[in-house]
Amino acid sequence: MKKSVDRVIVVLTVVALVIPATTIFADEEGDDWKDMKQESKRMKLDETAESALNALFAEKPKAKELYDSAYGWAVFDNLKLAFGISGGGGNGVASVKETNQKTYMKMGTAGVGLGLGANKYQVIFLFQDSQTYDSFVNKGWQADAGATASAGTNAAEVKTDFVNGMAIYQMTEKGLMANADIAGTKYWKNKKLNK
Repeated sequence: MKKSVDRVIVVLTVVALVIPATTIFADEEGDDWKDMKQESKRMKLDETAESALNALFAEKPKAKELYDSAYGWAVFDNLKLAFGISGGGGNGVASVKETNQKTYMKMGTAGVGLGLGANKYQVIFLFQDSQTYDSFVNKGWQADAGATASAGTNAAEVKTDFVNGMAIYQMTEKGLMANADIAGTKYWKNKKLNK
């Protein structure tokens, strides 16, 4: 019984430390975002998406081949904080390639594990067909326990096709991450930015 109580105290202590730290990092990152008008936010997301796609294609030409045959794409800009308990969130945009019709979205992630610090990264989705794209945008999507983003240098030739209608990549300032874990991340429409 004592061990259970001790564990609860440790978890509550960690949560008490994480929430203020998360707020500090989010405020530093988000002050500019909060002050921006809706149109400026959409433009910033569009610019971030274009930059992330170009960086992906430069680093992984096979991704460009998938993009050329894809129905649509989505790019999310994320900040993830880890202080024993990890959490994060971000914004993104999804687009139908042929029509350039855009839908603005949000993402959120949470988990438990070892780690300390903040990571900023982009997650890029390529969608094989309209059914997969429409389901992702209109119903939202949550990465299951086995979901990984593919393709750093070691995995460059392993995943060169769509899996369940999607190809997923994660990029940091250092480039593509090999088999980055995106489990527990949820994606949904941003009602405010789609008005």
